[in-house]
Amino acid sequence: MPTMMSPSSPACAPADAVLRVAGLGFAYPQQVLFEAFGAQIPGGVTLLLGSDGSGKTTLLRLLAGDLSASTGSLQLQGTSAQDQPLAYRSQVYWQESASQAFDALTALAYFEQQRKRYPAFLPANAPELQALLDGLSLTEHLTKPLYMLSTGGKRKVWLAGAFAAGAKLTLLDEPFAALDKPSIRFVQQQLAQAAQQRERAWVVAHYESLDDVPLALVIDLDA
Repeated sequence: MPTMMSPSSPACAPADAVLRVAGLGFAYPQQVLFEAFGAQIPGGVTLLLGSDGSGKTTLLRLLAGDLSASTGSLQLQGTSAQDQPLAYRSQVYWQESASQAFDALTALAYFEQQRKRYPAFLPANAPELQALLDGLSLTEHLTKPLYMLSTGGKRKVWLAGAFAAGAKLTLLDEPFAALDKPSIRFVQQQLAQAAQQRERAWVVAHYESLDDVPLALVIDLDA
């Protein structure tokens, strides 16, 4: 059974934690979201559970180094987000689902850009990458600029990048949103495989449990 914790729970401390979060604090002008939040996130899949407005996306952005916390620290296998921000972010795959930053690129160009960032990103001719593209029904859309893709199509590109990147920490925000049923099943299968990894951590924000995905940890933001 996965460990359950809430933002106010004492942090669990597995010896093999990939990401160590200590004393994290963050507030918007009218709302304190996190105060002294801590977690020890192991390899495999962690579910970040919460309803709309619970702070799931904000916490992912904090873990990605995309937002700066007011207090606390993040250590990714010894790399400090505070002291070594560039080295930290280079080990994290995070893509905001609504981002338009890559709209002028094709999916192929996006993957090539990410390949320069992540040394373990699958080569262009790797059968594993082709399997991802086929599983997400992306093959016929690879040469289209991303602005021409549907919301679901762009999400598939981000997901293919996540599964191909080989990053130490991968952060996924509502990965099933806007996907067709075959793609949802494929993503579930990929996450089930990711659950077996011990050197890489996956944090998946979702509003309910993940079907058929063995979980290492559940962080319940509504608790």
